[in-house]
Amino acid sequence: MGVAAVHVDSSDRSELDLVIVTGISGGGRSTVAQALENVGYYVIDNLPESLVGQAAELAAAGGDEVRRTAMVLDVRSRAFTADLVGVVEDLRKAGFKPHLVFVDADDDVIIRRFEKVRRAHPLQGDGLLGDAIAAERRLLEPARNSADTLFDTTHLNENQLRSRVEEAFLAPSSAGLQFTCLSFGFKYGIPRDADYVADVRFLPNPYWVPTLREYTGTDQDVSDYVLGQDGAEEFVDAYASLLLGTTQGFEREGKRYMTIAIGCTGGKHRSVAIAEALAKRLNAAGFPANTHHRDRGNE
Repeated sequence: MGVAAVHVDSSDRSELDLVIVTGISGGGRSTVAQALENVGYYVIDNLPESLVGQAAELAAAGGDEVRRTAMVLDVRSRAFTADLVGVVEDLRKAGFKPHLVFVDADDDVIIRRFEKVRRAHPLQGDGLLGDAIAAERRLLEPARNSADTLFDTTHLNENQLRSRVEEAFLAPSSAGLQFTCLSFGFKYGIPRDADYVADVRFLPNPYWVPTLREYTGTDQDVSDYVLGQDGAEEFVDAYASLLLGTTQGFEREGKRYMTIAIGCTGGKHRSVAIAEALAKRLNAAGFPANTHHRDRGNE
């Protein structure tokens, strides 16, 4: 039986809050999908690329119940062609404003996750898991490079990932950008999902102050010590000003969520205090900003 054509005004298409989710198998796509459902999205999982345009048209015509729609596309589908960039461009040409989300993690983490659940990778067949992951990365590289939002789940458990997604896609009270100020330790690696990365190792390290060593940048004494150093407040003010100067352009380009990574040596003292201070500046300027401290508990 054929499907009746759906005629939707182009203005209705642009008003549809449409999210396309893809990424590496084992990276956390299902958790992202669940989080999107939690904040009000109608989620279509394992959708063939050939049906994306039709599904978007139906959602645009479907009223308020599906005004926020998310589609999960991945290599599980037999019709998967890896031309996700082309799919997104076709949607834009048709008047939609899709937001492409990519979910990723380090190979060793992906391997541990597959071994834990004892299931095969969708591309593995009779081959090796590592080869299947490499093949999937090659297929999805163009989509990763074109993603509007990248979630690197290497250092996140399911609850942390769910929280990050819900914070990013909870219907905002204003149409402006939303920020996450993410502290991290360089010794544990730079966050791959960061839009901006700043290094605050130019500030004295509270680790070498015996009375502060066991505390973190969210403790008042440590925060006062870090922000009381020469150049600290000036750095926060200047960096906030830089970020605020980009918001209009990013909003014009359809950006809705930005991760600002602030790094120090271990991610426990300086980066935490500066990330908290930066979030306060952004909130005071009218842009929703939360904090996430990736490595605070690692020492």
